[in-house]
Amino acid sequence: MSNPMPWQPWQSGQGGVPQPWQGGGPSMLASHADRERTVDVLRAGYGEGRLEQPEFDKRVARAYAARTVGELAVLVADLPAGPVPQPVPLVAVPRTFLPVARPQTNGKAVGAAVCGLLCVPTLGLTGIPAVILGHTARAEIERTGEAGEGLAMTGLVLGWLSTAGWAVVMTLLIAVSLASG
Repeated sequence: MSNPMPWQPWQSGQGGVPQPWQGGGPSMLASHADRERTVDVLRAGYGEGRLEQPEFDKRVARAYAARTVGELAVLVADLPAGPVPQPVPLVAVPRTFLPVARPQTNGKAVGAAVCGLLCVPTLGLTGIPAVILGHTARAEIERTGEAGEGLAMTGLVLGWLSTAGWAVVMTLLIAVSLASG
C-alpha cells in the first residue's frame, strides 16, 4: 500500500494529528490569534513612528495573508514586541492628595493606661505611677499634638480610683485602731 498523498509538514504525530509535545517551528500554520498579535505589534510600531504608512499597510496585508508562524515572525523581526515604555517624569503629588499622617501615640499615655489597668492585680500599687504618667502625658499631648488622650485619661481615672480606694482603706484602719485603742 502506498500513501496517495505526499507527507506534509503539518502532518506530525499519528494519523496526521499535530501533537502538542512536538512543538511548533517556523513552518507551523498560523492561527487567527497569531495574526492578530502580529498586527498589534505592527500597530504599536506604527504608533511609535517606527514604520511609515505605506510600509505599515503592506506588512498588515502580508500578516493577514500569512500561512505560517515563520512568515509572521519575519514581519515583526525588526520591531520591539510591543510599545516601548517611555520614562515618566517624576511630578510631586500635591499635598491635598497625600495620605494624612497619623500622629504618633504618646508613650507616657500608654504607660499610664497600663499602670491604671494593673491597679487591680497589684492591689493599687501602680495607681500613683498611673496618675503621674497620665498628667505628664496629657501635658505633652497638648504641647506636641500626639495621639493618646484616651489612654492618658484611662490611666488617670484608674490611678485616682486606686489612690482613693487606698485612702479610704487607710482612713478606716486608722479609725478602727483609734477606736480600739
